[in-house]
Amino acid sequence: MQALVLEKAKELNLRDIEIQEQLGPHDVRIKLHTVGVCGSDVHYYETGRIGPFVVEEPMVLGHEAAGMVIEVGDQVKNLKPGDRVCMEPGIPDPNSRATRLGKYHLDPAVRFWATPPIHGVLRPEVVHPAAFTFKLPDNVSYAEGAMVEPLAVGMHSANKAQIKPGDVAVVMGAGTIGMLTVLAALAGGCGQVIVTDVVQPKLDLAATLGPVTPVNVREQNLKEVVDRMTEGWGVDIVFEASGNEKAAASVFDILAPAGCVVYIGMPQDPIAYDIVAAQVKEARVEHVFRYAHVYPKALSLMGGGRLDVKPLITDKYTFAQSVEAFEFASHMPPTSVKVQIEMPH
Repeated sequence: MQALVLEKAKELNLRDIEIQEQLGPHDVRIKLHTVGVCGSDVHYYETGRIGPFVVEEPMVLGHEAAGMVIEVGDQVKNLKPGDRVCMEPGIPDPNSRATRLGKYHLDPAVRFWATPPIHGVLRPEVVHPAAFTFKLPDNVSYAEGAMVEPLAVGMHSANKAQIKPGDVAVVMGAGTIGMLTVLAALAGGCGQVIVTDVVQPKLDLAATLGPVTPVNVREQNLKEVVDRMTEGWGVDIVFEASGNEKAAASVFDILAPAGCVVYIGMPQDPIAYDIVAAQVKEARVEHVFRYAHVYPKALSLMGGGRLDVKPLITDKYTFAQSVEAFEFASHMPPTSVKVQIEMPH
């Protein structure tokens, strides 16, 4: 089949590759329709690695996906050919301890699309477990369906925060994950969300997503804004989605007593973590790695009109333009958020 293949760092080809996938009794075969370009895909393209995951042989990219079921295994009852679906890209070992504890995303043996050596889905079709394949509501498009994967990170973060109705939150970073965390926090009950970044066009877009206060930290003092909005008390939740070392080290400055910090972004270097600043506020600190058990709720919110990801889909390319799409995504203008690739229908 033809696929977008990362040969090595900075070398992408749209070419034929042989991928053998047998349809098991609990699997479905899916014809891909829309695949999003994730920051991790771009990072593999640019550097050939993310931490311990190194591209050592050709690998198909792409893991944010939606498509149509074209074949089902003989034990699959909940899906049928013709169903429009999105797919959770991580397949855990069903017998692992993590899976048995309900924390399947933390299974060290998880097979995750486009994470070496597992092929991704920038290709015509894929076989996937029905248990990790979710039917799209009729009013949710394939493009929106392909946004559920990054949205799931925001949803998982909102769950970790244990939001209470009316909470005030700060989201640090107005990238794709930050924007989707804003949507998840608002859907989860936050009354106000403050978003920080240094790129004004992204902040301008974030301001259209609901009761959102944008703060350009190059020009404004975040603590002054927080103190003004909360009468000096601080925010209930800080979602750190920038991965910036300085931002990640500053989360307790703006946090209310007994507030919660959720670390989402991944700083490249260790950060200065002020334990005493956290202790005196009895801060609760959570960390996020991917997500678990959130796709159905994300689709419920989208289908019910409570959460709209469409404004974040800013750039579209055809499958034939896949290499061009990655070149664009690696040098995105500040007005762009999510690049998607549409497969031949």
